[in-house]
Amino acid sequence: MYNRIRSFGHIQHEPPRRAKGPMHMAYRKGTFPWACAALLLCGLPCALAGQDTEAPGTALEVEDSIVKVFATIRPPDFSQPWTKQPAREVNGTGFVIEGDRILTNAHVVLYANQVQIQGNRSSARITASVEHIAPGIDLAVLKPEDPSFFASHAPLVLSDALPPVRDSVLVYGYPYGGDNLSITKGIVSRIDFAPYNYGTAGLRVQIDAAINPGNSGGPALVGDRVVGVAFSMLAESQNIGYIIPSEEVDLFLSDIRDGSYDGKAIMLDMLQTLENPALREYLNLDGGTEGLVVHAPYGSGSSYPLRKWDVLSRIEDTPVDNQGNILLDDNLKISFAYIVQKAAKGATVGLTVVRDGGLVALELPIVRRRPMLMPFLMGDYPPYFILGPIVFSVASEDLVGALMTGRSAAGNSLSLAGSPLVTRRNDAPAFDGEELVVVPCPLFSHPLAKGYGHPTMNVVESVNGIAIRNLRHLVEVVRDSSDEFITIEFFGRVTESLVFRRADMIRGTEDILNDSGIRNLASPDLLPVWNGGGGDGEAAGGGSD
Repeated sequence: MYNRIRSFGHIQHEPPRRAKGPMHMAYRKGTFPWACAALLLCGLPCALAGQDTEAPGTALEVEDSIVKVFATIRPPDFSQPWTKQPAREVNGTGFVIEGDRILTNAHVVLYANQVQIQGNRSSARITASVEHIAPGIDLAVLKPEDPSFFASHAPLVLSDALPPVRDSVLVYGYPYGGDNLSITKGIVSRIDFAPYNYGTAGLRVQIDAAINPGNSGGPALVGDRVVGVAFSMLAESQNIGYIIPSEEVDLFLSDIRDGSYDGKAIMLDMLQTLENPALREYLNLDGGTEGLVVHAPYGSGSSYPLRKWDVLSRIEDTPVDNQGNILLDDNLKISFAYIVQKAAKGATVGLTVVRDGGLVALELPIVRRRPMLMPFLMGDYPPYFILGPIVFSVASEDLVGALMTGRSAAGNSLSLAGSPLVTRRNDAPAFDGEELVVVPCPLFSHPLAKGYGHPTMNVVESVNGIAIRNLRHLVEVVRDSSDEFITIEFFGRVTESLVFRRADMIRGTEDILNDSGIRNLASPDLLPVWNGGGGDGEAAGGGSD
């Protein structure tokens, strides 16, 4: 997990493992960049892709707590942001937990416009809603429409401890290959702190029980307690599956008690290991001092607690070794980031650092979401604005990740051109509200576009000489312009400048929308901006029904 310098909470962009299914398809119209290092287990047609209560006592009662989850999903279509991908059916597994709720994986219901559950040995499907979802740690809570469902389906109880390595587990679920509940047996083979989805990391338990597409969201039990939730398998391997341990589930459930999900506590400081002898000598450290060296504090002001060359030696009362690990028990070493998420108190976590030969205790501010110039959509749809033959949208990590997958021609072109989509991929916004505005698709076929090449996936630098801060700002600049022409410039020297008569663009927009069957010229968040006055907003309505 370490390179020479690592940012904990920083997104690690690694080449994807080869896997079957939708997650690792090259970017093209209608594909969706699932973000996961292993293969998610929801069933896709033609593709692989706690509080203590009385626990169910018998195996039959446990089985009655398991449900099959059916979802109809419509992920974004990045090449046509005014629409969505065609609906497709997926299925997974869920189980009843306290509070008359059902727990499943986020990837089973992400972008779902319809969710249903079906109890074991039942033929009735019950409509459910997604009450809470955390795509990063891949967990979601469902609420059935009919509360009487829970009268005959008791909640399973989450274990309050990690399962020991070599413990036997039973995994329940509805994998492809049959309609009845499947139960497989295996052992816990490894526990580590690893990347999940969307830049999130957490505890992960590896098991060798057979789990397959459709198992997603199913419980793994030791005795009558749930020790984890099945969520992925390693592609092109035999019986290497992963479960989200109950400790991570409990963190998620605790977070949503106030009605919203805030995310996991993370540090964003850049740290490096303390293994090199010359580095230790430079810092005048004795042989007994261990920890991580602060390479670049996240905060730049004098009030920020950490300084360059501090040695992070403890998180609360837990010592950190020279590789950044902590000892969880006598046999389990794990990344110190685990203690950050576990020990964080509100907005801070207690640290002890070695500074100028002495120990300094301090409270470090932590964040719940990493500020990103190109954030993950996390279940949202990309905004858009159509002006004449051009579509404008916002760069997201989902979009850029899809473009950069493998050795795609689009990704190579972006790299060679020095596109901000590549050079600023890991940046935080330079100012509040900063976005990169991109043209996600070729120009519409229209006389207005005559003689111009397609600026697909180029980043807008300015409109009429005004530097563009975000997509809303672009809409405002065009709306309020009284100039005869609209000039659009892009970052880099490769893409040509585009010039249009403003009045022609406004009139042409209506024709293009009608010809293409597009309902509105902008996404719901931007339509009021365009209609908000200023300029001659002739295209205020926009489009066909």
